[in-house]
Amino acid sequence: MEKIQKTDAEWKAELTDEQYHVLREKGTERPFTGKYWNVNEDGAYVCAACGNELFSSDAKFDSHCGWPSFYDANEGSVEFHEDLSYGMRRVEVTCAKCGGHLGHIFDDAPQTPTGQRYCINSAAIQLRKA
Repeated sequence: MEKIQKTDAEWKAELTDEQYHVLREKGTERPFTGKYWNVNEDGAYVCAACGNELFSSDAKFDSHCGWPSFYDANEGSVEFHEDLSYGMRRVEVTCAKCGGHLGHIFDDAPQTPTGQRYCINSAAIQLRKA
């Protein structure tokens, strides 16, 4: 996959303030406030910055955490990075194409086929309906 590289000014011109904060500054939206936390429509969830297809609606589930949750990502669509911010040890999930911050992954979903919960910010994704 060819990587997209843009300046901060280019990203700021293309993204909303909220999208820029989440995707480029590693921000987090408040729980139960994002557009997709409680959406159950068929389609593909893509990166709001570059359109990279990240998640299938088939992998979305209600984890009751207030953010869109998925139990698996499309192969090769995301990358993982150790995140030691805020005195915690977590695994950050970023878009493999543009490097945008999407959220974090946790191993706390035993009800899913993978046991994993991708906790993703709504501002970082867009739904392309089927």
